[in-house]
Parts: sequence; structure tokens; C-alpha cells
Amino acid sequence: MELRQAIAERYATKHFDGTHIPDEKVRELLEIIRWAPSGLNIQPWRVKVVSNAAVKKELAIASYGEPQIESCSHLLVFCADGDFKGLAERLLARMEQEGVPEETRTIVGAIAEDMSHMPADIWAGYAIANTYLPALLAQLTAKDLGFDSCLMTHFRPEEYRRILGLPDNLLPALLCPLGYADDEPLPKWRYSVDEILVP
Repeated sequence: MELRQAIAERYATKHFDGTHIPDEKVRELLEIIRWAPSGLNIQPWRVKVVSNAAVKKELAIASYGEPQIESCSHLLVFCADGDFKGLAERLLARMEQEGVPEETRTIVGAIAEDMSHMPADIWAGYAIANTYLPALLAQLTAKDLGFDSCLMTHFRPEEYRRILGLPDNLLPALLCPLGYADDEPLPKWRYSVDEILVP
């Protein structure tokens, strides 16, 4: 499928038919979204994949009863990683391992040192913003692979953290249920180019 077609045909699916997506297809999607860009390539996000029906039922309650959670095949829970120090250390070690030139590593290290002084709430916002990049890729990849999706932000993150047993550094930020649509898309509209341009 062409990228433009995936963008045009993607929509926020509200009801899935419950059909199981083959695990290898979900794995293929994950292999693609791991290439999502991130600031400084620090990759401050992780994803929890949920397919267990009982767990999805519990998560649906923490999602205000939204039907996508229970009816989807797999639920991707995108989490912002608040452990900046650990992420920075991992990044610099990986850069050395991958043979990135020392000059580049020094520059990235200096930027990381500067970023380490961010207040926790500012870093949290930065990390949350970065979760949207792989989530968008997940939606477009899902459409390309023949199934549907929906991005969701209306849920109780702390309840998700408790139910899924996530560590304190991971904050659920964005949901992306995956499955086969059991509804029809509503008419789609967007602002024109002239309307989105700031004069």
C-alpha cells in the first residue's frame, strides 16, 4: 500500500470484530515502529503489548468503558520512560558499541548533560511527546498490513500502570488498539492547507 493511501484510509476504529491478528503480523509491525525517530535518538518510550482477554477487560474499565479495548486483538500501550539518566547512559554506550565517531558521541554527551538538568515535569512532557511518533507509525503500518487501529488518550494511566505491573519509570501515555474493523468510517475532513498555515 502506498503511504498516501494508508494516510487517507486510516481512521479511528471504534469497534473491532474480535478476530485475532496473527502474532507474526504484530511482530512485523513492532519491527517497523522501532525505527521511529526521537529527539537525540534517546528513544524515551516503551510499548506493552496486551492480548489477554481478562486483562483487556480490566483495562477497559480504566478506559471509561471504551469498546475498542475489549474488542481489539492486541492493545499497544505506549509508555513514556522517565529514567533520563538510564536512557542517556544506554544511548552513549550503544553509540560507542555501534562505532559512532568519538566527536559525535562527545557532542551528544554534552547535549545529554544539558538535558539532564530538565525539571522532571518538563522531561515527562518531552518523553510523552516522543510516544506519538511510534504510535503514528503503528497506525500507518497496521493499515498497510491489512488491519485497523485507533489512537486513544482518554484513560487512567495510574490504573494501567497498576494493572500491567509497570515499573515506576514507565508512564502509560497513549493507547493503540489493533484489530479488524467492525464499523464504518465516518466522513473524514481536515482543515485546508491555507487554514493550517500561520500567517
